[in-house]
Amino acid sequence: MSDTVIQVENLSKKYIITHQQQGFYRYKTFRGAMTNAVQSLVRTLSLNAKSKGIKPSQEEFWALRSVSFEIQEGDRIGIIGRNGAGKSTLLKLLSRITEPTTGLIRIKGRVASLLEVGTGFHPELTGRENIFLNGAILGMSKAEIQRKFDEIVAFAEIEKFLDTPVKRYSSGMYVRLAFAVAAHLEPEILIVDEVLAVGDATFQKKCLGKMGEVAEGGRTVIFVSHNMQAIRRLCSKAIYLEQGVNKHVNSIEEAIQRYSAQLSVSIFDIDLDSKRRIGNFGEQARLLRLRLGSNMGFSYGEPLELIFTVQCFQQIADFVIGIGFETLEGNRVMTLDSDHNQPALQMPVGIHEIHLHLERNPLHPNIYSVGPAILSNNYILDAIAEPLTWEVTSGPTDLVGDRGYGGCRLPLDVFVSDCSYQSS
Repeated sequence: MSDTVIQVENLSKKYIITHQQQGFYRYKTFRGAMTNAVQSLVRTLSLNAKSKGIKPSQEEFWALRSVSFEIQEGDRIGIIGRNGAGKSTLLKLLSRITEPTTGLIRIKGRVASLLEVGTGFHPELTGRENIFLNGAILGMSKAEIQRKFDEIVAFAEIEKFLDTPVKRYSSGMYVRLAFAVAAHLEPEILIVDEVLAVGDATFQKKCLGKMGEVAEGGRTVIFVSHNMQAIRRLCSKAIYLEQGVNKHVNSIEEAIQRYSAQLSVSIFDIDLDSKRRIGNFGEQARLLRLRLGSNMGFSYGEPLELIFTVQCFQQIADFVIGIGFETLEGNRVMTLDSDHNQPALQMPVGIHEIHLHLERNPLHPNIYSVGPAILSNNYILDAIAEPLTWEVTSGPTDLVGDRGYGGCRLPLDVFVSDCSYQSS
């Protein structure tokens, strides 16, 4: 029987949230200036109240509650759950970056963690120096690090920048080096968060292959990803979290199914009417609601129907409704507009539902920032000021696996023709 390398008992983590009003205007307008002035006055009054013994409004937030599990040597664990389920908090506790509020964690062996871009590196040191620094933190001797040095550099593909301070690295270079160090310096336990999404598709596949090698070598891998195909490929067991509580699941597939079911019933119906606007957006026409079509999830390769509920306060010619999908780094990967290859809508006064339909959702599994808007004659009539995020999951028709992460993959018509070729 394998040895237990991680034992977690009744683990909980509490944060104290202080409620403050924050400005949301992106442009320096008179209204924005007045808002900032009022906020400054409120902060001053709050400080005066504090000095008189009046406490600001605070709330307890439990990121994790009474989480217990055991992980055996050589296990490949996928941690699955919605945004806010407690996944990153759990990894930070296991990596000893933060302390639990209650509960115990027992870990046997060296832990290497890759949780977010920049973790564990000194920005003023070069790539070379950071390799040796991280090895020393893991308890390795200089000779052990030197033995792995060339392999780390080759894997990270940063030979030309090895003696450049890492503060000048791009996020992709940073992640390549950080992963290479974490995976090659022979930790007994490797913890990897969603940070791999920063790299390109080729490097992500390379990382998954390396994590597979690490696991096959008898070491333990703990992996968090929103790419369910990657979870399927790499992991043999799952920890499934809902609102900070780990729920019992018997298999990876059961965890993925519960995750997908929770997404489809809880995320994809958004009250847009209550969201904040900028300036005079929403005065002529207003976004009220955005939801998915009945019995539809938001999975790659599956039918996608977006249903907008809008209110027109006056008759609007050349009415266009659209939505943009961007990566969390701000790169636009898909735009859907109601006037694409067809005339703009003529909308009367009243409340209306507008359906946008795709036969196949082309977006790869990832978290996307979505921005719905109403336009007329290329002028914005309504748009949401605060960011909205949706998760695309792996669908049952995604048979080719994780060839890409983020962005689109579209169906093609492929033709093969014979040709004669005679070399000279």
